[in-house]
Amino acid sequence: MHQISRRRFGAVALGSLACALAGVAGCTGGVAAAGSAPAGTSSSGALRIGVRSDIVGFGYLNDHTGKYYGLEIDIATELADRLGSSDVEFVTVTPDDRKEMLLDGQVDMLIACYSIADSRKENFDFSPAYYDDQVIAVVQNSSLFDSIDDMKGMTFGTMSGANAAPLLTNKFAETGFSKEIVQVVEDDNSHVIFDTWTLLQYPTYQELSDALEEGTVDAMVLDGAIAKTYMNYKRSILPDFVVAEQSFGVATQKGSDLSAPVSDAIQAMLDDGTIETLIDKWD
Repeated sequence: MHQISRRRFGAVALGSLACALAGVAGCTGGVAAAGSAPAGTSSSGALRIGVRSDIVGFGYLNDHTGKYYGLEIDIATELADRLGSSDVEFVTVTPDDRKEMLLDGQVDMLIACYSIADSRKENFDFSPAYYDDQVIAVVQNSSLFDSIDDMKGMTFGTMSGANAAPLLTNKFAETGFSKEIVQVVEDDNSHVIFDTWTLLQYPTYQELSDALEEGTVDAMVLDGAIAKTYMNYKRSILPDFVVAEQSFGVATQKGSDLSAPVSDAIQAMLDDGTIETLIDKWD
């Protein structure tokens, strides 16, 4: 760990840490469905869509059947149909690898609980939002935490590569929970000790959930959509505390031939009620 003696994290320093905390990077395999695909697809003609495989209700891969299920899978399937592509390949992506997968052209788009953010718009085009969500904190009921005010000195866990860590850092600075003073930081930002709280980052949501159960972290901070997968009767959402509001959109390469058709198709699906129907289906 690097020791940082009571150094004030100003706008530049905090911004650098936030960027590092938000860093993402490549990917794993996928499953193909089975025409003529729009411009920007693979040489085989398949439309490659990066999706999640670990979020029940959004993008979940059944290892036994090899099939993906969830809201985003249905949106992707309908979107591909409206784009005129009958050959679709779903490719599993994670928060750590999805950015580079799209930048490198290994996928043609992301429909993967990828929130629309100004920093991401520097690299990608986004469709209109198809789902609104919040970044929240989940605690064990046995901890007896009733509010964020009870949690000074506590440890918060996030998923590495997701935007929860920089959003939480900014939230605490804005609300005065923290004075942005960093005392200790690991080279990979997996462990950061601030003046009034500690951040631990994990490579998977399952490991983050396990850390909460084991008491290694006092709260896990993540998208509300993702939190549903890991909720049980022993857990609850920390009351009256929202880290940030966010919305999910379809991301394509900046200036891609797919960007305008994807945006138009998603807007049409919003206008004709298709997305609302799919959200109701998976709620």
